[in-house]
Amino acid sequence: MRRNVVIIGAAGRDFHNFNTFFRDKEEYNVVAFTAAQIPDIDGRKYPAELAGKLYPNGIPIESEENLAQIIKEKNVHDCVFSYSDVKYQHVMRLSSIVNAAGANFMLLGPNETMIKSTKPVIAVVATRTGCGKSQTSRKVIEYLMGLGLKVVAVRHPMPYGDLVAQKVQRFATVDDLKKHKCTVEEMEEYEPHVVRGNVIYAGVDYEAILREAENDPNGCDVILWDGGNNDFAFYKPDLTITVVDPHRAGNEVSYYPGEVNLRLADVVVINKMDSASPEGIQIVRENIRKTNPKAIVVDGASPIKVDKPELIEGKRCLIVEDGPTLTHGEMKIGAGTIAARKFGASEEVDARPYLVGKLQETYRIYPNIGNVLPAMGYGEQQLKDLEATINNTDCDTVIIGTPIDLSRIINIKKPTTRVFYDLAEIGLPDLKGVLEKFVKDHNLK
Repeated sequence: MRRNVVIIGAAGRDFHNFNTFFRDKEEYNVVAFTAAQIPDIDGRKYPAELAGKLYPNGIPIESEENLAQIIKEKNVHDCVFSYSDVKYQHVMRLSSIVNAAGANFMLLGPNETMIKSTKPVIAVVATRTGCGKSQTSRKVIEYLMGLGLKVVAVRHPMPYGDLVAQKVQRFATVDDLKKHKCTVEEMEEYEPHVVRGNVIYAGVDYEAILREAENDPNGCDVILWDGGNNDFAFYKPDLTITVVDPHRAGNEVSYYPGEVNLRLADVVVINKMDSASPEGIQIVRENIRKTNPKAIVVDGASPIKVDKPELIEGKRCLIVEDGPTLTHGEMKIGAGTIAARKFGASEEVDARPYLVGKLQETYRIYPNIGNVLPAMGYGEQQLKDLEATINNTDCDTVIIGTPIDLSRIINIKKPTTRVFYDLAEIGLPDLKGVLEKFVKDHNLK
């Protein structure tokens, strides 16, 4: 008898776990995925074209709220938890729901889900959403390109649209972002890569993606895994760089699967040391020492700059920050807030009285966001609501703290200034030394 399975997910790790562990295995019957964290991703199907020969009708994607009911109605044997950046308490609460409904609760690990590449792989991961993986990935790529190597980045999945069309996506120019109908969250991750001249892949089927990346038309010497949330890599790394955030000291050992990344790390980057408290930095150092004493620790900062500081000084500013960092990342401030305080804003305008449409629901689900505005743009309606909220807000200036220029994709009828930030290493050891050894060890030229 086939074992009935539910994969508990959020349109990312769940699909990968299915593809690598369950697809084409006749002893299992995946009856449903469930969806959480991301709005409007349930009510779809994982399509037959991706699901394989055992699922000619595809696999339904249902709301996680219905999990207990699904288990009972479908006689489910096993539920596989497959998303990231959640407290340990959240994981075990779901385990309780699953067990009370009669099913087993499972977690799949790296040996069952990591794919081996024919190229050397560097994985950049983190202990929470918003630690600074993206700028760390960019720094790694810059170092390797400076050594004459061709680096192809592969980003953790964000397939919120047509899953068949998103099976394998290649981004080499900004125009590719339009071609693939990217959400704001996707553009925030892909655009900083392509404007620097390197190719980035993403999608749904990560073995198919890897094989295309290894044979990219521009050449490929190294695969750079650019992680999402605090998930561990989909590819087997030859070097793991884990980024931690002293603004959320202690989270590195209390969120799943962030502690997995801390334990797997060859290198740990303590980011944001320029804006974090000494107490937070010390807590993080001690947790690294206790959890992974063999890891190389690189001290880092994320110094910011803005293109029009005169629009901040003495002005009433609405601050727009990266969406996931504020929502399931639970950060209270981001680059925009730091810029407002550094350059002398007279007021950080509260966005909440001006919220429109789906943004009201976002604040209901995440009531601790505070007065900043998350750049939610998972769909056309959210973009319209974001645009209307910004234009409704009584402020002098809009500070854009997101990795992309929002004014390029929505019509902001107010003065705007953008915030920029990159990783800056402090002292030694540094990533340059780590990567020079990596290149030598792998005989890369």
